[in-house]
Amino acid sequence: MVHHARGLPAVKAHALLAGLTFLPYVVHIPYSVNIVLHAALTVYVGSWRSVRDADGGGGPQEQMTNSDAMRFPLVGSCVLFGLFLCFKFLPKELVNLLLAGYITIIGAVVVVGAVLPFVERLFPAKERDRVIRFLTVPKIPFLVKEPFPLELTVPEAALAPPALAVGVWYFLTKGWLANNLLGLSLSIVGIEAMSLGSMQTAGILLTGLFFYDIFWVFCTPVMVSVAKNFEAPIKLLFPRSSLRAAALAGEKAQFAMLGLGDIVLPGLFVALCLRFDAQRQFRSSYFQTVFWAYCGGVAATIVVMNVFKAAQPALLYIVPAVLGAVALHAALRGEFKAVYEWQEEAADSGAADSAAGAGADGGSGAAAANKKAE
Repeated sequence: MVHHARGLPAVKAHALLAGLTFLPYVVHIPYSVNIVLHAALTVYVGSWRSVRDADGGGGPQEQMTNSDAMRFPLVGSCVLFGLFLCFKFLPKELVNLLLAGYITIIGAVVVVGAVLPFVERLFPAKERDRVIRFLTVPKIPFLVKEPFPLELTVPEAALAPPALAVGVWYFLTKGWLANNLLGLSLSIVGIEAMSLGSMQTAGILLTGLFFYDIFWVFCTPVMVSVAKNFEAPIKLLFPRSSLRAAALAGEKAQFAMLGLGDIVLPGLFVALCLRFDAQRQFRSSYFQTVFWAYCGGVAATIVVMNVFKAAQPALLYIVPAVLGAVALHAALRGEFKAVYEWQEEAADSGAADSAAGAGADGGSGAAAANKKAE
């Protein structure tokens, strides 16, 4: 797939997130603070990367429908329970070998996607879009339905070896840093590439996930059991104590965890609100409202977890925070109906019309968005 060079939104936030990821090797960060900062910066970065350029570059490529949103918690429940049964009746090592290997390969691919907007600008313009065909992937029963060519642009081909090295590093060591590099890439690219499509779809999805999270955490041991047994980059890990002190004492470091679903799924809604503001030329500020509500929901999860010394369903606190904040904001502005009925597809067509006239004053919504991100 050919990628076009585009703006680099939220560069400072990218740098902060990268620094925060490696910082525990230098200085201990309280895990509660670390969780909130990682979740907030990841959602912020993914949201700004999802804002589509005036020429259509970047932004979400897949859009969810209302029926997809209704099915999502049901499908997720089946997958979760299926994993629980696999860990219960099959050798844990075998299950992790198969699943971790599959997810690690996907993770290596998204590492390329996460870094690509920064690296491709280092190449000459004619090299950015030049496609290299490596081989044709054959049809594989149950995995690949139809043969397809494996093609990479020059920047993607340059990034592939280090990205695969990160995947191999994780697969061989299961180290927390390699895990987080893959998990953060999955989260950022997931928020960037997927759109909830409309505020109605977002409401349906998050409401369903609200009850999904409560049921599987509070009513059954399934969620916690799978999270503890599943050795794959589907969660972020945060050292509970100083890594240096643990190493000097010859002790194994202990980690707190945050599931990627608690970042990506509400992050899709935060990103949707940002694109809603962008489509309005930032005459509204729903993104600010929902972003800080998300941060508050994550912080509330950590507080309750520490008070009760038990795992908490993060969406129990995040979903009411983000949906309630946007609903209250819209009600106070007297535009609840307009916000509730907004659909991104219609907004994109409108944005395409307005982009033609943007050249008259030398500006564009995407350029303004990128400037505002900083």
